[in-house]
Amino acid sequence: MNAFLPIFGLLALGAVLRRHLLPNDVVWAGMERLIFWVLLPCLVATALSGVDLGNLPVGGMAVAIWGALGFGTVTAVLLSRLLGEGHAAMTSVLQGGIRFNNLMGFAIAGAVWGQAGLALAAVATGLIVPVVQAISTIAFAWGAEGRVRPWRMLRQVFANPLIIAVLAGFLLSALGGMPPGIGPMVRNLGQASVALGLLCVGAALTPQGLTSRPLTQAATAALKLVVMPAVTWLFCAAMGIGPMPTVIAVLFMALPTAATSYVMARAMGGDAPLMAAITTSEHALSLLTLPVWLFLLGRML
Repeated sequence: MNAFLPIFGLLALGAVLRRHLLPNDVVWAGMERLIFWVLLPCLVATALSGVDLGNLPVGGMAVAIWGALGFGTVTAVLLSRLLGEGHAAMTSVLQGGIRFNNLMGFAIAGAVWGQAGLALAAVATGLIVPVVQAISTIAFAWGAEGRVRPWRMLRQVFANPLIIAVLAGFLLSALGGMPPGIGPMVRNLGQASVALGLLCVGAALTPQGLTSRPLTQAATAALKLVVMPAVTWLFCAAMGIGPMPTVIAVLFMALPTAATSYVMARAMGGDAPLMAAITTSEHALSLLTLPVWLFLLGRML
């Protein structure tokens, strides 16, 4: 209850604030930039800087997560073709099938498993973000230009503030942690990311499109919220990475897609209305699926 009620309560509050108190899009856009470029990177760097990375099964988690992402990518493309969707809609199904709302992941991991959960959540984020960013960039570029520009893709991946934060966290961990005085400031900034981020996600949800292409929405949600975490669990079991890393890897794969998927779809020529509908439907359905996954995962510990 303490893990889920605050999360979905903040999502609902964000929707209410957007409708009644802060209707100006500029306000929410500014908060989203602050969270993406400053607050969330501080949370990731802080979580990684204080742990002994040598004791974390990073290699096993990487194989499990990347294997599941590869499976999800192929499945999303085939699924969109089976549903008769064009390339633009395929990119929305792909983003809906493999991207994740890391703010919800950090909120759940921190509430249920504390600092240990946050550290593994940061590792999972570092493993997922560059691969998902690369796959999404390739998918959009292939439709727009018919070819991929590797250097442009690498720039987009390594300019991502979350990737920079992961690398900084690894470096700080090797050097013994955050410097005195700087650590508390960065930690406070990171703690602000979750609440503000969930408000922004709630404000971005658009229930108006839920009746559009319901079969495509349902199939994408089933892939993201049911199939992807199950496949990740199988990969984790095959790698033998242990209960706690398995819990975090599966949890992050069970999260609904990122709210920023709509921004990427709109900016890069995807099917933005379908992406908005998929984002909203997955967040609504995750209210049912996430507690089930958490219950099943909790039995491992």
